[in-house]
Parts: sequence; C-alpha cells; structure tokens
Amino acid sequence: MNNDIIKYTEINLGGSEMKIVGVAGELTGWKATVVLHNVLEAAKDFDSNIETELIEMKEYNIEFARGEPLSYYSDDTWNVVNTILSADILVFGTPIYQASISGALKNLLDHFPVDAFKRKVTGIITTGAVEKHFLVADYQLKPILSYLKGLVPSTNVFVHSDCFSDVNEIIDDNVKIRIRALSEEMVRLQKYVVSK
Repeated sequence: MNNDIIKYTEINLGGSEMKIVGVAGELTGWKATVVLHNVLEAAKDFDSNIETELIEMKEYNIEFARGEPLSYYSDDTWNVVNTILSADILVFGTPIYQASISGALKNLLDHFPVDAFKRKVTGIITTGAVEKHFLVADYQLKPILSYLKGLVPSTNVFVHSDCFSDVNEIIDDNVKIRIRALSEEMVRLQKYVVSK
C-alpha cells in the first residue's frame, strides 16, 4: 500500500466546516435531484460538520453564456455561479439526454473561468433510461470538470431509471452503497487537498 493512500485514509475528519453544493442540471423531472439529495445527506452522515446546499436549476433563470463578464448577466445567473464558487466540494447531477449531459448544465458550466474549480473536488451523478449512458460521465462531463481544474473522484454514480420508485425514492441498495462511497470519497479527498 503506498504512503499517499495511507495518509488519505488516516485523515481526521473532525474540525473545520466544509460546504458541499449539489447542482441538479435538469429543467424537468426529478431523478438527478433525488440522487443529489441522497449524496448530500450521506456526506452529512459521514461528517456532521459539513454544510450542504442543493441548487435545482429549474428554479433559476440562467442566461445563455455569451462570453461577457458575469456582472452583465441576470441576478439568478450571478447568484448561482457565485454559490458554486463558494463551495469546497461540488457534485453535479444531470439526466442523460441523447447520450449527452443536459444543455442547461453545459450552459451553466460555460459561465466559469478556466481555473474556477481549482483545489475543489467535483463529483458526478448521472441518471438515464439506457444502461450505456453511464459512459457519459467519463467521456463528456469529467473532461469539462477537469478542464476547469476540478478534482474528479475515482467514483461516480449512474442511476438507471428502474432504480427509482413511483414516489421519488431510490429502491436499489447497490445504488445507495455507491452514493455513500462517492460521498465519503469526496469528503476525504477534499480534506486531503486542504491538508497539503
């Protein structure tokens, strides 16, 4: 076992507060929001000092990115971008449409400068009705987050539509285990980054 891994697992998780912001990139539906809520709750269960906030993009009017300074955009755009920038950890959730992340989420990410997520852990949640859509996280969203200098955990969570009940609950125990694993990895990784 290498020394970095030993240090990583021996980090003291108590102490200073940390903020995780979840971003639900769906304008209709609810599945990504449900998964993100579960991720945020699992993070708080893992470390009670964590503060969480969930941004549901359907509740905001995010303007199309035009390459202008942020001050030229609406209050909603300004507030959402700055809330995301204030986070220590980010987790992005999106449904997969036509083998792609939602256009709303891509537009939001276009508002950020290149180094926006430097030294921030950036987790990924995707939902979809086609099994192979789990690949979108690695081939589309991960490169965008890496370009913005985000630290992408080794774990991400894809949740198939069949894993939800009719009352907006996750009914697959394996998905719940993967959600906990992602939450714990994000917190541990961010604590490790801050300690360096």
